[in-house]
Amino acid sequence: MIRPATWRMLGERITVMTSSLLTPRGRIRIRTADRGTAAGSTAPTRILDWQHPNVSSLLRRIDIPADSRDASDPAHRIAALRQAHRWIAAVVQPVYSVQDERPVSEVLRRRRGSCSQRLAVLESVARASGVATRVRGLLVDGRFWYPRFPRFQRIVPHQVVLAWPEFRLDGLSLTDHLTAPRLTVSELFGGLNELSEGSNGGFTNAGAETLFDALSRTAIDWDGTTVCPAAGAACDLSAYVLADLGRFDSRDELFAQHGQTLCGMARLLAELILSRRSASA
Repeated sequence: MIRPATWRMLGERITVMTSSLLTPRGRIRIRTADRGTAAGSTAPTRILDWQHPNVSSLLRRIDIPADSRDASDPAHRIAALRQAHRWIAAVVQPVYSVQDERPVSEVLRRRRGSCSQRLAVLESVARASGVATRVRGLLVDGRFWYPRFPRFQRIVPHQVVLAWPEFRLDGLSLTDHLTAPRLTVSELFGGLNELSEGSNGGFTNAGAETLFDALSRTAIDWDGTTVCPAAGAACDLSAYVLADLGRFDSRDELFAQHGQTLCGMARLLAELILSRRSASA
């Protein structure tokens, strides 16, 4: 049992995320060189454990055959990934969590997960069906999440390492996808300009909608190339990006190199509080 005085002391340190007690030792946040050569993979990892029965069960539920390498049409693969996204959004309850390294099989067992964990589920589906994935590492300002925690801003990290997936889909049109053969998860439901034209505006990170859910209806732009209609929230989220950490073959590799946002004890304390709050509440 942590006494109130101790919690207050830890709470003060949580406010200052550079505290040596809360920041993983030896981790220094710097802008790194672009790792655009990361090829990605379909191999299972400790986090993306798509060979686990829980993931196989998910593939059967959404009718996506495991390792379906014969489905070479990129349109077919995009449709399958969209179907998987909709299933995850409907079945895996959005909650707050700072355990980014939780295996996908465990997320599916709990049927609860953060945006990062739900994105990992989507990556596992892709790899299991033969689509190689990699992630772009982004260091995001913690203030991006402040609207969700008006009374808990002290436990929001000042910096968050975000793993943003990219899918390799050979055959993508260079005319429609400037990043071909890579498709970022931001463009899973259409090009950024197309998505930004919706009447509902961008993502506010307040209210019931989560970042994972917003992908299906609006542009999530970390590079500042998209402008939403003036009447709605901005689609350009680049102001929150503190550093581009480059591309990595897997989210496992990203977190192994840059660590998670908090040290183990701080993650444990934050998890006890945040995981009780539904992200859609």
